[in-house]
Amino acid sequence: ERKHGGSVAAVLEHCERRRAERDRLERAEVETERVEAALAAARAERDGLAARLGAARRQAAPLLAERVREELGALAMEGASFEVGLEPREEIGPAGVERVELMLAPNPGVPAAPIREAASGGELSRVMLALMTVAGLGESRTLVFDEVDAGIGGQAARAVGERLRALGAEKQVLCITHLPQIAALAANHFRIEKSAADRTALTTVEALEGEGVVEELMRMLGADASDGGARRHAEELLAAA
Repeated sequence: ERKHGGSVAAVLEHCERRRAERDRLERAEVETERVEAALAAARAERDGLAARLGAARRQAAPLLAERVREELGALAMEGASFEVGLEPREEIGPAGVERVELMLAPNPGVPAAPIREAASGGELSRVMLALMTVAGLGESRTLVFDEVDAGIGGQAARAVGERLRALGAEKQVLCITHLPQIAALAANHFRIEKSAADRTALTTVEALEGEGVVEELMRMLGADASDGGARRHAEELLAAA
């Protein structure tokens, strides 16, 4: 009797396990169908968003390129060619179905190439300055420009300085410049000097205020502290800023 009873209990336990397994498989099939439907809906939404983004890019690219070319002309890069290239990706990624490439030809007659390859340090700074001016400030809180004044002077230098100051109204802008026309427009001034003492290069940064700013502008003008004409010029630059 005990043996017979034990066999019945084992059979019942086995049946219960099979029933639980069957229920689990049925639930898994339903869950798989639900997940596949959700995945298909997500893919459809992704494809729709990518298509909308691509259409917006194709519409905006020529307008952005035209406005950047205008800015580059004011920044002493007349005749430079700037284009926004859109290359299709093999698969949709986080940035959409296209790869955006900014193309630059700094001089007429030169084939356009990606700006990372075509632009010198100063040209790259001016291209980024033009982009920031035209397209908005983006999320960066601090912008750094080096050699933005390379190869320019006069009114072009003033135009560069004005755009840097406009960006500085919304962001922290750090600019290394050798031109007094640009330096005079800054809200804060620092003098950076490098010296080689005991065979070790040493760079110092000194904050300038008041008379120190005037004297540094005079030095940038190629004059010393005793040059009355240079002093008046430096003071005029600051007064006009």
